[in-house]
Amino acid sequence: MSKLSIVVPVYYNSDTLEDLYRDLAEKVLQKIPDHEIIFTDDGSGDDSWEIMNRIREKDPEHVRCVRLSRNFGEHAALFAGLSVCTGDCAVTKQADLQEDSAIILEMFESWKKGNDVVLAVRNGREDPPLKKAAAGLYYRIINRFVDKNMPVGGCDCYLIDRKVIEVLKILNEKNSSLTLQVLWSGFRTDRIYFHRDERKTGTSRWTFAKKIKLAMDSMMSFSYAPIRAMTTVGVIFAIIAVIGIILVFVEALTVGVPIRGWASLACLNLFTSGVLMLMMGILGEYVWRTLDASRSRPPFVIDEIRDSDSGEKNRTER
Repeated sequence: MSKLSIVVPVYYNSDTLEDLYRDLAEKVLQKIPDHEIIFTDDGSGDDSWEIMNRIREKDPEHVRCVRLSRNFGEHAALFAGLSVCTGDCAVTKQADLQEDSAIILEMFESWKKGNDVVLAVRNGREDPPLKKAAAGLYYRIINRFVDKNMPVGGCDCYLIDRKVIEVLKILNEKNSSLTLQVLWSGFRTDRIYFHRDERKTGTSRWTFAKKIKLAMDSMMSFSYAPIRAMTTVGVIFAIIAVIGIILVFVEALTVGVPIRGWASLACLNLFTSGVLMLMMGILGEYVWRTLDASRSRPPFVIDEIRDSDSGEKNRTER
């Protein structure tokens, strides 16, 4: 019998964890006897860790709790859970109850048909208009410039086969997108569509700054579009400059208009300097990521693991 691992990243989710477990138990766990749930606490400052362990005490055979030493980010928390899971396949599940847990059964059935990656794609979402527009813009940009296989509707939940998990362990990337790593692996992929519900409990910790970082990580880890954009801007400015110089000298020689305009030149210099600084910033982002990768620091550090076999483990690892 195939074993399913359900990996749940936890960050200030104390108000939804018990409801999430009940929802999983009712819709999924009874129908897949061989399973495990891995809660990964990503440095939460509330009592999420205590609630996770209360759930583990109720179901010690199937629930494992992993605590990271600090907040490393959602993708690192997912990677940590995937790195310790023991299932033949693993599915990622958000703790905010906005995804219907029943889609896990559909994804599991698709995996049994031979698909190594099964994406849960949103075909609609009950989010505020601004949030919905921002998410839609991100996924369209990624689909256009990074990976054509990224669903335009986006996907936060996916199921992957054991061999895909092993590929992710080999990659061991930081400042990257785990979803794009899964798509990059190139294994046979299927899609399951669902409607994302409105969040009814708690407040999202997915801040605007984190969204910007994810967008930059996605672009710079999987695409040369920013570098090519810099080259394109440079060529356009060079062409404009040459045309401008020719027009100024032609006017001075034919019409006799003196070469003036120090104010316009000053504005042009300021604008050009701003563009150059922007390009240097983009290059700096690449250089920083190269430096961060060269230091070989792990993308996460596990502080503690609690399960039925060990009771409690304290360890530091990738």
